[in-house]
Amino acid sequence: MSTDLALARLLQLASPTLPVGAYSYSQGLEAAVEAGLVHDAASAGGWISDVLAYAVARLEAPIWWRLHAAWSADDLERAAHWNDIFRSTRESAELRAETLQMGYSLQRLLLELREFEEPPLAQLRAITEITFPAAFAFAVVQWRIPARSALIAYLWAWLENQVMAALKSVPLGQTDGQRLLLSLAALLPGVADEAAALGDDDLCNYTPGFAILCSRHETQYSRLFRS
Repeated sequence: MSTDLALARLLQLASPTLPVGAYSYSQGLEAAVEAGLVHDAASAGGWISDVLAYAVARLEAPIWWRLHAAWSADDLERAAHWNDIFRSTRESAELRAETLQMGYSLQRLLLELREFEEPPLAQLRAITEITFPAAFAFAVVQWRIPARSALIAYLWAWLENQVMAALKSVPLGQTDGQRLLLSLAALLPGVADEAAALGDDDLCNYTPGFAILCSRHETQYSRLFRS
């Protein structure tokens, strides 16, 4: 695949028009707004950067990297292993439902596009309760998109969704949102490099405050988002 086409495929995967329902989740941000922890652009930026640094960078991104390596090696057993590990780290019912719903939606889309050969599609079908990072990494490998660029795009999609959730729930203006994207996007290359360097024993998502707020969101009286 040409570099230009790989870039186009990567933009397609990272686009908010990807029909996986990411826009309907806030990953605890709405609960942080309800608790008064996020109330303006500065506190929204602090919340998002902390989740990025202490949860995404130390666990989700490194597991994505391992899933990419597994799919690249046609190692279905290893892909299934890391898919199971990631699913087991979702601390709340909503976080678990989110990754399974988005993973299933992307898996189904990739199967219906008829873009790939049958042997890899058979491997994709074999993953039960597939998570979103597992399905995303599969698509990246099949489209021969460079791993580091793909991970940065994956992180960008997460970041953009977090900022959009802040715009709706705080609420913030569009200019505030663009400022947040400019500042926080500068962190993504470093997160990708950290993910590639972390060993298995270094993986960690010890974020009890984040987990508690995600759990509280399940019984929040009024809400816009599903997590």
